[in-house]
Amino acid sequence: MDALFADGFPAFITADQAVKRHIGRVRELFPRWDILLVKESGEPLATGWGVPLVWSGEVRELPDSFADCLRQAVELNDRSRAADTFVICGGVVHPDHRGSGVAQQLVRALCLTATEGGLERIVAPVRPTRKQLYPLVQIDTYAAWTRADGLPFDPWVRLHVRLGGRILGTLPNAQTMTGTVAQWQEWAGLPLPGSADYVIEGGLAPLTVDVAKDLGLYVEPNIWVRHR
Repeated sequence: MDALFADGFPAFITADQAVKRHIGRVRELFPRWDILLVKESGEPLATGWGVPLVWSGEVRELPDSFADCLRQAVELNDRSRAADTFVICGGVVHPDHRGSGVAQQLVRALCLTATEGGLERIVAPVRPTRKQLYPLVQIDTYAAWTRADGLPFDPWVRLHVRLGGRILGTLPNAQTMTGTVAQWQEWAGLPLPGSADYVIEGGLAPLTVDVAKDLGLYVEPNIWVRHR
């Protein structure tokens, strides 16, 4: 799972300090929600994971960040309360099998895992894959874009909708990544000589660099989707 996620996401995705505070316990507490799709030979095809929490069904009461999803799941476990909602936190397909239908199988498998586990609601803070081509466009605007057939413009969001998902809204501050200027130069693969906003490869929004503070700040948006 770690190898597939490392290949499928930009290097800076691990720079969310709030996520780091919870991810260790999440891995410890919720291995039953980790899935790996494999061929009969055992070759990995795709992997995905999520966490269980409580949600009222009201859009305004969804977690306000990716880290908040993890925090709520951990706190719910610590209070020994029963969950009713599954949050799909991530999914990635092996590079050799992208475009082959495996992504649809992965989302279906994640939803099936949730329903078989007794969780009646399924939501996902979807990372829109094509947003990196439009980093200056606000996420609310991007989420509203559609194709001529009425389906979402973004291919990853569109896949969720085709499988029965419904867009609930956006999550403008889904993840906040921070690092030194040197770290961001390594992650972004380009010099950052002065304080400015930069468009970086793989970024869904601009990176803000403050050289005097030796700080790079990147806030990534997601799109909330609910599955039936």
